[in-house]
Amino acid sequence: MEPDIRVEDYLDDKLQSATDFEHLDTLISSVEFQRSQLQSQLDDASKQLEAARQLAGGQQTALNGKIDEFERLQHSIDVRLQIVAASDAPDEAIRRLELPMKQLHKVDLAWRYLLLLQDVQTLCTAARSHLPQSPKAALEPYTTLKQLSLRLRTLQGAADEAAAHLVAYVEAVTKRLWDDMKQTMWKELEAVLKKRGWPDIDPESEVDGEWLQCFEKLMDLQAPEVLYSTDIVTLLPIDVMVQIFVKEFRFHFMSDKPTSSPQSIVSHCFPWFLQRVEKWEAFFRVNFGPILAAKFSNTEVSDKMIYMDPVCALITALLPVMREKIAATMTVATKDPAFLSSLMGQLMVFDENIRFIYNYDGGDVENGWSGLTSEVLDAHFDTWLQAEKKFALDRYHAIMAAPDARNIDYDFAGSGKTKPTYAATRVVDLLKSVTAQYERVRRISHKKKFLIDIQVTILDEYHNHLRGILEAYVSITSTVGRAFVGATKEQLAALEGTGTLETLCKVYGSADHIANALKEWNNEEFFVTLWDQLQGRPKSRAEHHNNNNLAGVMSDALDQDRTSSSNGTDEDDGALFDETIAAYSMRKKRAQEFLSEALIETHRKTFRPYTLVRRWATISDEGPADGYEGVITPELDEPLRICKRDLEFLSKALGTAALRRVWRDALDKLSNLLWSDVLMSHKFAAAGAQQFANDVHAISALVDGYVPGVSSSLGTLGEALTLLNLPLPLDQHSGSAADQQEGEPNNIKTENMDLKIATDRVFLDNSQAKMVLDELSIHALTPANARQILQRRVENAE
Repeated sequence: MEPDIRVEDYLDDKLQSATDFEHLDTLISSVEFQRSQLQSQLDDASKQLEAARQLAGGQQTALNGKIDEFERLQHSIDVRLQIVAASDAPDEAIRRLELPMKQLHKVDLAWRYLLLLQDVQTLCTAARSHLPQSPKAALEPYTTLKQLSLRLRTLQGAADEAAAHLVAYVEAVTKRLWDDMKQTMWKELEAVLKKRGWPDIDPESEVDGEWLQCFEKLMDLQAPEVLYSTDIVTLLPIDVMVQIFVKEFRFHFMSDKPTSSPQSIVSHCFPWFLQRVEKWEAFFRVNFGPILAAKFSNTEVSDKMIYMDPVCALITALLPVMREKIAATMTVATKDPAFLSSLMGQLMVFDENIRFIYNYDGGDVENGWSGLTSEVLDAHFDTWLQAEKKFALDRYHAIMAAPDARNIDYDFAGSGKTKPTYAATRVVDLLKSVTAQYERVRRISHKKKFLIDIQVTILDEYHNHLRGILEAYVSITSTVGRAFVGATKEQLAALEGTGTLETLCKVYGSADHIANALKEWNNEEFFVTLWDQLQGRPKSRAEHHNNNNLAGVMSDALDQDRTSSSNGTDEDDGALFDETIAAYSMRKKRAQEFLSEALIETHRKTFRPYTLVRRWATISDEGPADGYEGVITPELDEPLRICKRDLEFLSKALGTAALRRVWRDALDKLSNLLWSDVLMSHKFAAAGAQQFANDVHAISALVDGYVPGVSSSLGTLGEALTLLNLPLPLDQHSGSAADQQEGEPNNIKTENMDLKIATDRVFLDNSQAKMVLDELSIHALTPANARQILQRRVENAE
């Protein structure tokens, strides 16, 4: 047996020296004591282990017994279930009990119904017992009954519409009770009114205490209905007082009397309604205003004038019979377009009078009263729109067919203003009248249809008319157009003389007038508001797709094409008629271009004989030398006559700015013509140069007489003539210096510069040439131009 290392370590620790052996007995005793303790602990642990084993064995035996017992019970249950499943006894028992249970349930339900009906009857009796003395007390049982009725309706929905008869009965009882309560209080006030002789009383009188007390009791009864109803409620005491007016209305306007005819509604019915309200306005406000203020001042309806203002309440009570009259009238009006058009205009005026004279809001604080017109248009808008469209288009066609439609209206504006045709002015007036027809309409979709279907349609048709005139003009005047289309004698005759200019001025003036009118309308409040509403439409449609006030009739693309390209976008610089203005401006611009081209072509033809004059180098110096007062070249007489004729016509038909633009373009081309075909094509003696200068001056003076300052377009040619008219040196001139000065036009700056000096310096180099031009105050010519011009003098021919 190997020694235990721990024993060795223990002994080494206890016996380290010889003296330690003296205590060996003590050490052995200690070891023996520890051994006995360990043995005792080991014996206890062995006993505990044996006891645990015995206990576990007993528990396992008990568990096995319980498992066996459970399995026997389960087997018993399974057997009994099989027996029950094979038996018909339970189903038979259930079937036998079904009928008694149903009968028991019906009895219980009937009992509950009887209790509910008893409560309903009790509440009705309690409510009636307080009338007419205390309407407030009557409201308590009525309110309980009303809540019960609403509760039953709610429960019925959750119960798949069960107990329909009971719910309907309770609702009917509740309604009948409310009607009886109102009728009871109604009769009390009616009796008071009969005693006072209403309405045959002084409108400036004050009512007595009994009258006010009855009025207030009716308001006490109706207050909950006013506060909690989502619909417009007519005030009961006002309703009682208005009945006499309603009967009078029916007698006059809804009977067999002449005033009952549909056509009398404007002349008799509307004025009668407004007169009644105006007559009793002060009476109602003074006597009943304080009561309404006391009842509703600090409530949810305190901002609704139909409850706070007795006059607005009076209007609310009178409107139902007016609606009835209008509905009857519309059955006739829809078959008579002329009457319908007149009626709708007057109906909108009637609405405006009620809305603004009496501050009537119709119960809609945010948007205001929509008016009877809106109610009519809900049913008859398309009929009205088609009638108005037909009237407008018929009127447009009549305007265009008028004998003077295509004549220029010279009386339209003073001198210096562009004149439109009679047709253009009448079309603008027609469009204004259409605006007047629908500007009071409140629904955006209705306004938009009027704008697009009528006004924009007329504008498009008239634009196409102007475009057609320009296209016909091109086909007649252009070589290609005449080759393919041809031109009649009448068409060619219409363009003779000032005919061409007149045709183009008609288009220019008409397009200008329409475009300017549309620009003004873009800044008018009505069209600005309509534009803002249309701009907000796409966003509003996304957020409120069921809002009937939105214009959802036409697509955004069509809106942009017919109104403005920025419609429906985030751009802020658009306006309602942008696209139409752009179209008319294009016709205006094209007509102006044709006017310039027509003048240019006229000048090209009429100045041709003048450009063929070849005696500039042979004109005698001994002829008249009166400067610009001198005789002009004979070949210039006809061109000047034609220019004067055109100037006289255009100055009457065109505005100053347009006249300047047209003649500036024409004179630019004329300047080029005279430069190339006269100045650069011929040689000039001193007298010839002087004559040419006189001719150009005559042209400038003529044009400036009608359009001051526009002859500056001949400025380059004028500077060329300054250089061309430089005097000869004294030794080359037969006359004296004084004679030379006398023969020079006063606008030709020669000073100390003569032809020889200028020629020598200009041909020396560019620097000297520029100095010469500066000294002569010539700024438009280049040194190359100067050399070309000086070479036109016969004296410089070598």
